[in-house]
Amino acid sequence: MSSTVFKGGVHPEDHKELTATMAVKVMKTPEKVVIPLQQHIGAPCEPLESIEVGTEVKKGQKIAESGGFVSAPIHASVSGKVTAIGPYNHPLGRPVEAITIESDGQDQWDESIKPPGNPDSLTPENIRNIVREAGIVGLGGATFPAHVKLSPPAEKKIDVVVINGAECEPYLTADHRVMLEQSEEIVFGLKMMIKALGAERGVIGIEDNKADAIKVMEQAVAEEENITVAPLHTRYPQGAEKMLIQVTTGRIVPSGGLPLEVGVVNHNVGTAVAMTSAIREGKPLIERVLTATGSGINRPANLLVRVGTLVSEVIETCGGMKENTLKLIIGGPMMGIAQLNPDIPVIKGTSGILALTDEDIHLAESSPCIRCAKCVDVCPVYLMPTSIAQASEHGLYKRAEKLNAMDCFECGCCAYICPSKIPLVQWIRIGKAEITKAKNKQ
Repeated sequence: MSSTVFKGGVHPEDHKELTATMAVKVMKTPEKVVIPLQQHIGAPCEPLESIEVGTEVKKGQKIAESGGFVSAPIHASVSGKVTAIGPYNHPLGRPVEAITIESDGQDQWDESIKPPGNPDSLTPENIRNIVREAGIVGLGGATFPAHVKLSPPAEKKIDVVVINGAECEPYLTADHRVMLEQSEEIVFGLKMMIKALGAERGVIGIEDNKADAIKVMEQAVAEEENITVAPLHTRYPQGAEKMLIQVTTGRIVPSGGLPLEVGVVNHNVGTAVAMTSAIREGKPLIERVLTATGSGINRPANLLVRVGTLVSEVIETCGGMKENTLKLIIGGPMMGIAQLNPDIPVIKGTSGILALTDEDIHLAESSPCIRCAKCVDVCPVYLMPTSIAQASEHGLYKRAEKLNAMDCFECGCCAYICPSKIPLVQWIRIGKAEITKAKNKQ
């Protein structure tokens, strides 16, 4: 057991029993996909000049790209015809440009998809290029382009790669199943990351409520001299980047800093598997494992789903939603985003689809802060959430910035524990947006 713990955190009911024992099933090829051109942190993509309405494409074919370094290309997830290019509702809550492809039912791979060569002969630069061309982003939710993390500045020596297998968000079990079913692929992907970074070792952090995954991953690394598995106490938000680095390495990422400041790069288990697929087979990131779950889903499941599949179709595959469903969330209940309807596409960062009924949702109006400081106690990054939220609510964004609002990664611990039911995260999120807007103007 790790001897290091992080400050704060909470212990919400995890409800993982709904899907934890369910093997990943491959969802049928959708009749159409809607592929947003904004699927990661950084510059959004633009359709290639060769892609227009009426263009015939094949599975895995590159259809959009950005000239920015912090970006990742986008590929067709089915073979068929482009039927629309234009705004479509995005899980983030606003319309973005998207490419709609009607499947031809053939599911043919593009001719360019082939193994890039013997993995043992690949150089670090080769690995980075393969990962970039495959459009791989962080699959833990942040969707940071993976090749960027594999390209630290020359003066920043990376000696440890940390793999996130914590999956601390309640309800979600996609990463859990990936560890049980694709352990060898995770280890191979991690070894490629270590090689690309010139790192010395790798650590896979897994919460102890996944004892079976810990056992499987320990067996997978048994012959590896520089890779270990770190069983961790179950505590939310254990899987957050700074928390995970602290508990697996003992290193603390400074306020406003990045993991590379302490010689660490962090990736998700699903990202490691995607890298393995790209390096061994040349396949781009066009599908991912997600969990469709909650009391509002008739048949909860872990599914391998094509990027661009409509959430409504995923829910239909799971037997539909119950009539008393009150809330639909993309992601988990702590950091996920509530949706108005299910007619939105699965994107690279969609880790879960959560439907909750009136039995799980207890609506309550907020009341004034009683100064109990519980939000301060549970904040894992040493903030004063109630002070930041109040500053934001009153438009005092410079004060919110001085209170280090930008260090908040919106884990939701403060709102979860607040006895006054104050929407702390929402106010902090508004403050962060205004601070960013002001900086961009400057």
